[in-house]
Amino acid sequence: AMWSMLGERPVDMCHWESFGKGWLGDVQSHLKLENVTEFTAGYGELPDLASTNPDHDIVFTWNGTTSGVCVPNADWISDDRTGLTFNDATSAVFAMDIDWSKVDVTTYSWQKVMGGEGAHGMLILSPRAVERLESYTPEGRALPKIFRMTKKGKLDEALFKGATINTPSMICVEDYLDALQWADSVGGLPGLIARSQANLAEVATAVDKYPWLNFLAKDEASRSSTSVCLTVDMEASKLKEMIAWLEAEDVAYDIGAYRDAPDGLRIWCGATVEAEDVALLMEWLAFAYEKFSK
Repeated sequence: AMWSMLGERPVDMCHWESFGKGWLGDVQSHLKLENVTEFTAGYGELPDLASTNPDHDIVFTWNGTTSGVCVPNADWISDDRTGLTFNDATSAVFAMDIDWSKVDVTTYSWQKVMGGEGAHGMLILSPRAVERLESYTPEGRALPKIFRMTKKGKLDEALFKGATINTPSMICVEDYLDALQWADSVGGLPGLIARSQANLAEVATAVDKYPWLNFLAKDEASRSSTSVCLTVDMEASKLKEMIAWLEAEDVAYDIGAYRDAPDGLRIWCGATVEAEDVALLMEWLAFAYEKFSK
């Protein structure tokens, strides 16, 4: 979407973790856009999003998957904006309340909150985004076939009705349809959000209980309910040993912080996870901390 639409006007790039920073790199190094303003903050914090310009295109991640920090709402996005908002909602859709009137270009992943197959994603366009596609062609920018969303100057609607460029696995599609049926069975979107919030609540209970455990997110309002990131008062080498031990004991897999993030834990608390399992993990963390902090 960025390759097809950015460049028509100045761009505000907002990032506070590694994936958002990657989008900035794409815009500067590959698209080579010049009129770019960077809004950034360190891990655990949000930049001043209200300072973005509604006449610019704005690119941001709804949920920082590697920092555990999400935007608490879309109040900072103007209803009267003339630019487009590009929203990477990979680990937010189906677990967070997104104001769809404020986002023009949204992507998300099958594999995250719904637990579907990796390597598959969705693109959601507002009418304003479609207008941009049909009215703006980036000068001198070659687009690979897989990036092209228009045909003869109009939106290629076949892409949004099941047409494929290459042949993906239809089993993956059936798996995702099954996931959507499961979502209906647990109460639809409100039920999914409630499940993720219940998981976050179990972690918050543990953080309140154990003085050595803390959220990486500085502000409670911006704590992610899916990619929950924690810091542990423990030497990095000991923490690494503890994480490896938990995996060897089949307690928890891949719960170490992302490689670019501060040392700590990253616990997936999306809607497919049961709150009682998160509660059990918190007990295991307490046991492991006593074992490895000595």
